[in-house]
Amino acid sequence: MNTGAKVTLAHANPDAGGVMASDALLAAAREAATVAQRFADAVDQEARFPHEAFEVLRDQGLLGAMVPAVLGGSGASLATVAAICKVLGETCASTGMIYAMHQIQVACLLDHGTGSPWHQHLLARIAGEQLLLASATSEEAIGGALRSSGCAVNVDGDRFHLLKMAPTISYGAHADGILITARRNADASPSDQVLVCALKSDYTLQGLNAWDTLGMRGTCSNGFRLEATGQVDQVLPVPFGEIADATMTPVSHILWSSLWLGIASDAVSRAKTFFQGQARARPGQLPPSASRVSEAVSLLQMMEGRVDLALAHQRSRHAGASVSAAFALAAEMNGLKTAMSTMALEVVQQALLVCGMAGYKHGTPFSLGRHLRDLWSAPLMINNDRIQTNTANLLLADRS
Repeated sequence: MNTGAKVTLAHANPDAGGVMASDALLAAAREAATVAQRFADAVDQEARFPHEAFEVLRDQGLLGAMVPAVLGGSGASLATVAAICKVLGETCASTGMIYAMHQIQVACLLDHGTGSPWHQHLLARIAGEQLLLASATSEEAIGGALRSSGCAVNVDGDRFHLLKMAPTISYGAHADGILITARRNADASPSDQVLVCALKSDYTLQGLNAWDTLGMRGTCSNGFRLEATGQVDQVLPVPFGEIADATMTPVSHILWSSLWLGIASDAVSRAKTFFQGQARARPGQLPPSASRVSEAVSLLQMMEGRVDLALAHQRSRHAGASVSAAFALAAEMNGLKTAMSTMALEVVQQALLVCGMAGYKHGTPFSLGRHLRDLWSAPLMINNDRIQTNTANLLLADRS
C-alpha cells in the first residue's frame, strides 16, 4: 500500500471512477436507506444509535467513500457524498446526520493530513476497516464556539495527553475514533488550536449527561469527559483555523444542507401523494391545498439549486485565492447553512398544512412530526445567530 500519495479534496476529480462509480455508491446508499427507514421510528423513540443502517453502510464500504482508491476507498467526490446524505436523510435524519458528520472528519484528513504517514495510514484503515469517526469541538464554559478551546495538548517527548469536558459528542460512544480540538499547548491562546486524531484505544469516555431531545435523537449526542493520550504524530500538522476555514466549515454546511434537503424532499413527497389522493377523490376539482403543494415544490427546487451552487463554488476554490475571494466564499457557505436550515423547516410546514391531521398524527403514511422535530435542530447546531454575526464581520472586511 502506498501511504505517500497526496490527494486534496478541493482539487480531486469529481469521481475517480466516473459516473458509474457514483451510481454504484448511490445504489448502495439507497439499500442502506431502505434499512434505515425500517428502523427510523424505533431509533427516534428509543434515542438509540441506528445500528442496522450502519451495518449496511459498512458492508457497502460507504464509510470510506471519499478515501482515494490508492488507499482502498472509492475516491468519491463531495457531490456524491452530499447525494448520499440526501438519500439517507429522506428516510432517517439521524442516520444521515451521523454519516455526514463522519464524512466531514474524513474530508479534514484528506485535505490536511495526507502529507503525514500516520494520517495516511488512518485513511487506509477507514476504508479497509470501515472505521466511524466522530468530532469533539464543543467544550464546557466555551459552548459551541468552534474557534476557541479551553483544553490543551500536553506533550511529553513523543507522547501527548489532553482532557476535554465536552457537553456533546455526537455518537461518541459508538465511534471508532474522535477528532478533537484543543489549544496547541498549555501556554497557547484559546484560538491557537490544533486538531487531534484519537482512536478508541487512545481515549476514555465518562458520561456527563444524557441525550433526551426533541429530535435527532438517534445521533446519541451525549456529553463526555474525554481523556486522550497518544503519539504526537496524531496531531494534524496544519493549524485548526486553516482546517476550519478551508474544509470543516464549508463541508459541514454542504453536507448538513444536503441532509436537510433529503428530509424536506420526503415531506414534499408525502404531501404530493396526499394531494393527488384528494384530487382523485374529487375529479375536476383542485383540493384547497393546491397552492401550498406548489409553494413547497418551488422552495424545494430553490434548496436544490443552492446546494448545487455551493458544491460548484467549493470545487472551484483554490489555494491562491485572494483574501476578498476567500471572504466571499466563507460568507456564501455561512449563508447556505442559515438559509437551508430555515427553508427546510418552511418546506415541511407547508407539507404539514397540505396533509392536515394525517400529517399531524403519528403512524400514518403522511406523518411529518419526526421531520419537523429533527429539522428544528438545524438552526440550532452552530446557532444561526452566531453564524449571521460572523457573516456580517466577513462582509465588513470584504473590500471587493
